[in-house]
Amino acid sequence: MIAFWGYVEIVNRNSIDMTTRQKFLKAVYPMWMWFAGKKDLNTKNLSNEKATPAVSFYSLKDTAIDGTAFDFEKLKGKKVMLVNTASDCGYTGQYDDLQKLSELYKDKLVVIGFPANDFKEQEKGSDEEIATFCRKNFGVSFPLMKKSSVIKGADQNAVFQWLTDSTKNGWNNEQPSWNFCKFIVDEQGRLTHFFGSTIEPLGKEAKAALNQ
Repeated sequence: MIAFWGYVEIVNRNSIDMTTRQKFLKAVYPMWMWFAGKKDLNTKNLSNEKATPAVSFYSLKDTAIDGTAFDFEKLKGKKVMLVNTASDCGYTGQYDDLQKLSELYKDKLVVIGFPANDFKEQEKGSDEEIATFCRKNFGVSFPLMKKSSVIKGADQNAVFQWLTDSTKNGWNNEQPSWNFCKFIVDEQGRLTHFFGSTIEPLGKEAKAALNQ
């Protein structure tokens, strides 16, 4: 974590201010969430708390946004929320709540963001720009991975291959339908929940899953 924020401080020399679009999206985020909920957009809620994965979650590895190796074995004993993120999305305001969630459950939960440009070109920045944007505008201190693809295909991130393949995780084939979908893995490395983008990080569904 120290290495990550040292990296962000270097990038901050060329600080990333919000664009007009990003300021607008942050301002209307509460209204967008109300509208999306009313229209039942991205509200999928799936769970299976008993399935045993065929491939261990703790065997996974990735690369953090600062280029350092990130070994999932160090997550043993904690719940993990894995979220595909983007900087120019109607749901980008969820960075605030994800940060609050990581602080509220700091003793039992690790939130990990996976920046991706899979939906409507909403994450076009470099890793350096993404890291700075998240820190400056939302105070993000939870781990971020290098930008990758999270939807099924030849370039899909290996972690999301596990999250979206029932032959690996034990039950779930659902992939992100948009930015800010959430997957929860329990303390034993079992995938227990998938939440669509409109289910809020601090909402009753997420809190219920984390308090089990």
